Amino acid sequence: MHILPSPRLGRRTFLRAGAVAVALPLLDAMTPHVLRAGSPAAADATPPQRMVLIHRPLGTYYPFLFPEQTGLKYQATRFLKILEPHRGRFTVFSGISHLGYPNSHGTDSALFTGVAPEGVRRADDIHNTISLDQEAAELTGSHTRLPSLTLNTANCASLSWNRKGVPIPFERNRARLFTRMFIDGAPEEIDREQKRLAAGRSILDGVRDQLKTLGQELGAADRDRLDTMTTSIREAENSLYQDEAWIARPKPQVEASVKDFQRADHWVDEQQQWFTLVQLALQTDSTRVVVLGLGEHNQTGQPDLEIGHHDASHHGKEPEKIEQLARYEEKEYANFGRFLDNLQNVNEGGRPLLDQTQLLFASNLGDASAHSSDNLPVILAGGGFRHQGHVAFDREKNTPLSNLYVRMLQQFGKETDRFGSSTGVLSELG
Repeated sequence: MHILPSPRLGRRTFLRAGAVAVALPLLDAMTPHVLRAGSPAAADATPPQRMVLIHRPLGTYYPFLFPEQTGLKYQATRFLKILEPHRGRFTVFSGISHLGYPNSHGTDSALFTGVAPEGVRRADDIHNTISLDQEAAELTGSHTRLPSLTLNTANCASLSWNRKGVPIPFERNRARLFTRMFIDGAPEEIDREQKRLAAGRSILDGVRDQLKTLGQELGAADRDRLDTMTTSIREAENSLYQDEAWIARPKPQVEASVKDFQRADHWVDEQQQWFTLVQLALQTDSTRVVVLGLGEHNQTGQPDLEIGHHDASHHGKEPEKIEQLARYEEKEYANFGRFLDNLQNVNEGGRPLLDQTQLLFASNLGDASAHSSDNLPVILAGGGFRHQGHVAFDREKNTPLSNLYVRMLQQFGKETDRFGSSTGVLSELG
């Protein structure tokens, strides 16, 4: 129990810099009772590694995904038949999950962090750690216009989190993303933006100095809260510096226009547009790290779908609903397969872009009908790994998914043997 020193801070205390006021987080001291990123570097001669993490919120009907055989000579299941042209370029894992997670939709926020189970006990009170994409982005962020992209149409706080467990804001508008990456502003717009960035740096400088002074007067718990806020300010500063370094540089030109991403007739088309945007971002080296969250779907515009995606996923073993779910998932796997096709067909330094792109296709649920967090459907494609077709772990005692994340970070160039709740490193990919 912490006894607050006198004088106490008012709850409405603000930090002021320039013409703005930044509200402090709730601190113990406010309760009345006891209680510089550098400029972008030139690209290496060797094509860089990329990482794309894709989240699907409603699991997969696993009998149609996991083969009975292991290795590369498996007999393709209903869903793997769709990916057959890429046999040998991906590995599907069974018997893998984040151990100890509750059976809940709310674990989606931790799919790419692997935080200890205590962090996701309550969906409305997530205590997260850094996500896989942000760990990778720290290695490459200054080399591209955008350190990373967090794209999300799913219903969760975020799929991307910083080192202090603060969610990274995400983009859900395709046309706005295209404009951000590929449409140059007029000279007067660039001038206004440069002034805005300079003003932003001045504000953050003032706020940071005041936080430093304030932190000397607070207890340990309050200093931890301020440290989280300071980390967010530091990340905002780095983002401003990076924006300044790139703002006057022409954006890459692509054979597409913003109109191509302003509307979609149905969710299948919308999903294809997201994959196209990710491909363009990688192909132009606008970023090297992407998280894409795919939302639940409806039956509109698809003549073979009669019920909603969520309803189908909670099938209760009813054959009719299972078939409806399989049709949703076939379309998702078909879109994923086309994405693999496109990355395989892009030549970069004499090699397919897919070879330089780690592509994780996963869900936070195994059996959505039971809200199960065990036996997750996980596919890793590309990235230069020695792919094994089907790697099967114990379906009763799963292997930690974070062990795979450690291996992915190593492949990305980070010297580490730990991530999230890992217990080792997955060695099956070489």
